[in-house]
Amino acid sequence: MAITRDPTRDADSQGTSSINTTRVMLFSGVALAPLFYILAVGQILTRPGFDIRRHIISMLSLGDQGWIQIANFVITGVLAVTCALGVRRVLGHSRGGTWGPLLIGAYGIGMIMAGIFPTDPALGFPPGAPAGTPATMSLHATIHTIAFFVAFLSLVAASFVFSRRFFSLRRRGWGIYCAATGVTAPLLIVLGSIVNEWVGVIIAVAGAIAFGWVSVIAARLLAERPAA
Repeated sequence: MAITRDPTRDADSQGTSSINTTRVMLFSGVALAPLFYILAVGQILTRPGFDIRRHIISMLSLGDQGWIQIANFVITGVLAVTCALGVRRVLGHSRGGTWGPLLIGAYGIGMIMAGIFPTDPALGFPPGAPAGTPATMSLHATIHTIAFFVAFLSLVAASFVFSRRFFSLRRRGWGIYCAATGVTAPLLIVLGSIVNEWVGVIIAVAGAIAFGWVSVIAARLLAERPAA
């Protein structure tokens, strides 16, 4: 007896698979900020000589245990790129559906590059490093700095893209949240670049605001997706 396939069932199966894949992509964004800061805080509390008041999180990429933070940067970047693909699937050709995912993806690529190219030793970290800052930046430190700013500015731009989207949908609270993120995070970066004390804390807070925004937006979009 010949077995006849049900095309309706096949279409339903493909639709369910697509929904599940999109949800996994968005969950990558939800996990992004918590994972990054759990790993970072664990190192801050355990790495000898590291002082978050003076040292920025990027410096955790240095030393014998630097591979942990390098992996943290790269994994965060991969999660961001995956999330960007999920955001694109959800938004499609609607407002924010082009630039939003592209900017989140650019953030992810910047994080990957920041992990591959670490910053320079300085301010006594890792132990044995000069007490001051290098007179000139190495090539890898220069690439790291550029990658960080590309990543960070991409998130700032993305927050305004989504702010516009939410305001157009009459979701004023979400629009204000996105705009506030786009203003507050870069202001903290500027503040961190001009102060002599607590610079590491200020930069870490700026990153938490920006990275956290990706997780919040991914969670919002995830909540709007139907479960298979």
